[in-house]
Amino acid sequence: MAGFSKKDEKFRAYALSASPLKVLLTVSVPLALYQALQQIFKVLDALMASHIGSDAVSAVACLSQITLMITALGSGLAVGGSIKISEAYGQGDDQLVRQRVATVYAMAVLVAGVIALTLIPFAEPFLRLLQTPENLIRTGAGYFRVEILSLVVGFFDTVYIAIERSRGHARKILILNLVVILVKLSLSALFVYVVKGGLILIAVATLVGQVLILLYALCTMPRDDGAFRFSFRNIRLKKQTVLPVVNLAYPVSAEKMLFAAGKVVVNAMSGVYGGLTVGALGISNNIGGLTTSWHIGFTDGTAPLISQNRGAGKYRRTLQFYFLLIGVNVLIGLMGVVLVSWGLPWLASIFAQSKENFDPAFQQMIVSIHRWEMLGYITLGVNSATVALLIGYGYTKLTMVLNVMRVFVYRVPVLWALQQFTTLGVEAVGITMMISNVLTGITAVLIALPVVRHIHLLARQAEAIEKQEGTHHA
Repeated sequence: MAGFSKKDEKFRAYALSASPLKVLLTVSVPLALYQALQQIFKVLDALMASHIGSDAVSAVACLSQITLMITALGSGLAVGGSIKISEAYGQGDDQLVRQRVATVYAMAVLVAGVIALTLIPFAEPFLRLLQTPENLIRTGAGYFRVEILSLVVGFFDTVYIAIERSRGHARKILILNLVVILVKLSLSALFVYVVKGGLILIAVATLVGQVLILLYALCTMPRDDGAFRFSFRNIRLKKQTVLPVVNLAYPVSAEKMLFAAGKVVVNAMSGVYGGLTVGALGISNNIGGLTTSWHIGFTDGTAPLISQNRGAGKYRRTLQFYFLLIGVNVLIGLMGVVLVSWGLPWLASIFAQSKENFDPAFQQMIVSIHRWEMLGYITLGVNSATVALLIGYGYTKLTMVLNVMRVFVYRVPVLWALQQFTTLGVEAVGITMMISNVLTGITAVLIALPVVRHIHLLARQAEAIEKQEGTHHA
């Protein structure tokens, strides 16, 4: 343990021995608040885009799903890296932590470089390959290029935040991102309402925020103390170091890319109800994110805790985290349904107000979609808790199966059936979202059952070995 700083040693002991509910809340609440603030920023970003015009809203909604496909590479690497780092941290192996931290940073730089060289010069052909409507390419191609540059910087930032999260630095992440969000919002407001700029300047504001995190990371990483300090000599781009991370990362990346790709397909299918439906669906997703972002934050905080306790052989404790998280997420989902039911018409009216006029048809479109979509808040909470358990145990292939089913089994075919065999209009999109979100939660429970049984078996085996060793020593 000599290789860990006193602060890291203290958090490790806390994560492995303190009250599970206390640990879950102290680690996850700041991360949930961070995710909620991020979602509020997305909502305000969309609101500023709506001030530019309805075409701008639709362009942002459409292109955001494409950028999510690309972001998935960085997210997968961050998840895979943080699992292996948390596992080594729980085991108390400081040398392995050093190597994995340095190697994951190096991998992030390599992936970011490939993405930048491939997509920034060929943005428009790439968008056409994904069958993006020509009017949205004309409106958003420049925005997309700057967004790609933001994502490239964000790859490194995502890995940095994931590593800090595995150390329990939730407050640090929250404060850092609060500063970044305030900077991005201030710049976006300046560019839209004062400078009267377009979508490109909104993307520039995001880029500035990502660069701020990058600069902070570059200043602090080499000066950190203990096993989490970055050093070039600890980079191990070798099979035994890289493959364990890649094996966990690629299912997460594939899952997120396929999920985003599925949303692109749903956006294209929704276009049969009119061009603004894509924008209304994007706004509906953003409104839903005001609730589900809290689920994501709790998942981000709990997955490393599960991984650390698993690394230390505390299997029953990992299940305590899981069941507590289900309770917390269900409560969040219930609160979300109540609050959004009350405020939905008002929220929709805000997005239907552009600088030219108020569009009541667009408002009604948003309401028609989201009054169905919000019924899935509770089951999505159960799904998020299950994802935390699966990620914590390294079952990233199961999370991939779960999210692929969510889009390509429970969403795309359902929307197609509603379009072919019913006379429903825009409402069909909302009903599809509700069905997919509810069925995903049910599927998550079915997937979790054998995993929970297996963890109980591991716990019994560990307890039997511990008892046997105790008897031997006696």
